[in-house]
Amino acid sequence: MLKDQMEKIYRDLPLDKIPWNIETPPSILKDIVKTEKIKPCRVIEFGCGAGNYVMYLAGKGYDATGVDFSKPAIEIAKKSASKMEVDCNFISSDVLGDMAEIQDTFDFAYDWELLHHIFPEDRETYINNVHRLLNPEGIYLSVCFSEKSPEFGGAGKYRKTPLGTVLYFSSESEIVSLVEPFFEIEELETVQIEGKYGPHIAVYAFLKKKP
Repeated sequence: MLKDQMEKIYRDLPLDKIPWNIETPPSILKDIVKTEKIKPCRVIEFGCGAGNYVMYLAGKGYDATGVDFSKPAIEIAKKSASKMEVDCNFISSDVLGDMAEIQDTFDFAYDWELLHHIFPEDRETYINNVHRLLNPEGIYLSVCFSEKSPEFGGAGKYRKTPLGTVLYFSSESEIVSLVEPFFEIEELETVQIEGKYGPHIAVYAFLKKKP
């Protein structure tokens, strides 16, 4: 269902009409690069969409890979990287599958507003994949909609967007329960982040892989 929706969105909508497609990297990611909180290394983005942030990191010296289950999104990303002459890698793979298409492991993994597309019953499968693809003591960054955010009606854990997708709005405690078996929590807080049409409230987690 979600895959079909995303295929249609990336196939039929111009990129500037896709709410989450923002060319400018978020300040959290830019700060990680600027402060060398994560120095250039092997990095993977789960749910990379059109690949904007993967290309940004590749341009900063990171060995960057982007993964998305939408083949139209991956084709857009590959074409953009080729046009911009950016050396990075894009792979079509389902983050809830076995991800056999990905043979490498990584020092830094992140998802930017992907987790709210993954419902609670599937999240452990996803986090297992993230953990498995990280090297020892690898870092994982995740940012997803907080239940405190007023978007799409402002109430309820499940909210339908104008594009027809359904998002799950998380609490801090849910994220803690999800990640603690797999990761040491370095930072976890509710923050305001920029969006295409204005700021919104998100749960931000910066984590280190447990052995």
